[in-house]
Amino acid sequence: MMENQTRQYSNEELRARFNPEGSQLWKHQQRMVELLLAFDAICKRHHIRYWLIGGTLIGAARHQGFIPWDDDMDVQMLREDYLKMIEILPRELDETMALQCRQTDENYFFQYAKLRDRRSVLDENNGYDRIFKERGIYIDIFPIDKHPKWLQRLSIQTIGHTYKILKRKDLKDEVIIGKVMRWVHLNERVIYPVMRGIARLTGGAYLDAFGVPFVVERHLEDIFPLITLEFEGHQMPVPGNYDKVLTDQYGNYMQLPDLDKVNLHVGKLEFKS
Repeated sequence: MMENQTRQYSNEELRARFNPEGSQLWKHQQRMVELLLAFDAICKRHHIRYWLIGGTLIGAARHQGFIPWDDDMDVQMLREDYLKMIEILPRELDETMALQCRQTDENYFFQYAKLRDRRSVLDENNGYDRIFKERGIYIDIFPIDKHPKWLQRLSIQTIGHTYKILKRKDLKDEVIIGKVMRWVHLNERVIYPVMRGIARLTGGAYLDAFGVPFVVERHLEDIFPLITLEFEGHQMPVPGNYDKVLTDQYGNYMQLPDLDKVNLHVGKLEFKS
């Protein structure tokens, strides 16, 4: 086992190594906090429930903020709150931010939303964002629905062609967009409605939306009532039994990974203001 997996590091040591104040990653994280605070204020005003998940939740529990090397942010909500959110957010955001979802960006193909910063431009290592209208720093907003795990796994297979097309180097982006959106429309107009009909008959667990490449079961009794944890100096909503949520998904989430193998999502980031 690597030394850095057994040694205990303080938050100060980790931040000095990965995201010291003034560094590119630190600026990136501060901009995500701005997005989160704006999102949180609107959600509170309209009684829209959401909570931190994934690495963002680990960060709150283990570091009282970001995992020091983390360059993304994830929140989650029930479908009913998600639908309310995508209706309200575009009306109440200021001009420095934009909600990106299937309803607001014709080239956006994910089945979840992003809250984008308009004062930055980033290129993710996977290259998928190059065809999107909004390309700034973002937070991911995931809805959850109730359906069987086998159906969720099947839905993930329906997006495989999309990713294969996006990776092609022999096609111009205009051609790629056309091919990608044909698959997206087929999924949304035919395949997913059929799957939702099956789910209504069979029931299931709370999982990510069809087409989102995760199969992580969510238990509402572990989520509600929500509580708050400190995140970068602010109290943010988290599942009431966040320890069980994280342990079920990650095991010993308080254990640091091998720090020499940490990976970032962002390849290039430019701040316009």
